[in-house]
Amino acid sequence: MNKIKLFDPSIDYKEKNTIIKVLESKFWASGSGIQNVEKFEKKFSKYVCSPVSVAVNSGTAALHLALSLFNIKNKEVILPSLSFVSTAHAVKYNGGIPIFADIDPNTLCIDTNSIEEKISKRTALILPVHFGGYPAELDKIAKICKKNKLNLVEDAAHAVGTRFKNKMIGTHGDAVCFSFHPVKNLAMPAGGVITLNRNMKKFEKELKERRWCGISNRNFFEYDVNQIGWNYYMNEFSAAIGIVQLAKLEKLNHKRKNIAKRYFHELKSENKMPFDNFCSYHLYWIRVKNRTKFIKNMLEKKIEVGIHYKPIDKMSMYSNKKVNPITEKISKEIVSIPIHPNLTNDNINYIIKTINKLIK
Repeated sequence: MNKIKLFDPSIDYKEKNTIIKVLESKFWASGSGIQNVEKFEKKFSKYVCSPVSVAVNSGTAALHLALSLFNIKNKEVILPSLSFVSTAHAVKYNGGIPIFADIDPNTLCIDTNSIEEKISKRTALILPVHFGGYPAELDKIAKICKKNKLNLVEDAAHAVGTRFKNKMIGTHGDAVCFSFHPVKNLAMPAGGVITLNRNMKKFEKELKERRWCGISNRNFFEYDVNQIGWNYYMNEFSAAIGIVQLAKLEKLNHKRKNIAKRYFHELKSENKMPFDNFCSYHLYWIRVKNRTKFIKNMLEKKIEVGIHYKPIDKMSMYSNKKVNPITEKISKEIVSIPIHPNLTNDNINYIIKTINKLIK
């Protein structure tokens, strides 16, 4: 039996053909030749119903640039610590102070009661994470932001194709940051997007300058630089693959949802990711008591699993003396199991049967 992968991108001849076209065009960087980056931005904006999409080279770059639009230097940003470390790094890149809130034990998204407990006079922004693709409580978070005059930026690295109350993730926050990677629902070698909404639309030009070293007013050989910027632009290869992947994203996410529904109804674990038809299911998690033994047994059965994540505030750089008890407990039990469109029915049956035997 072949090993069942935890992640596996779904590709066919279309991705191969589009890569060959870009390769032969000899225009590989952003904004040249066949302009796949610009095409991808337009198609992505249409998909999520956001007025502005700015493509970059990673989800980390998206978070860094999005937060650079807000004055968070020496100010506090509230976020969950159960996330990839880039969520907190982006705050630090911009001189902000990460304040870690606890999570909802049912969804593993940031807990709104904990947000309110963490707000201080120095708080500038709330940064929720849609964990595993499950939507955070954006209506409640938006009310907290409005009440306290705070900005809202979403980490939607897991959530391309997720909806919140039937409205696509990408339009709720002031800015929303997406990540595209070989393991993500929309697979690319590397990439990210920032969507801008409401009064943030005016910053589109500024963001596009910042993603390319601050270069502005370019006219052939002439250009200016009037602000700091970074080398964060998306390349034409990634954008070309992204266009193909975006066209089949709903189909691929539908497969993920069907797998999640089976896991939710058939796994005997009492603590598992809830089923929500609006969730894109980048991850599917369960909680187990003896995680080390469970992972060892799963790997012996040739089923890849993962841990998402070690809490950021347990890392040396972010050591936090204030304990978030739910995050603390769940982070020692959580395991991610395979969920991707390439899983066969036999694979899914085997995964469910194996887990149920191990946790009984």
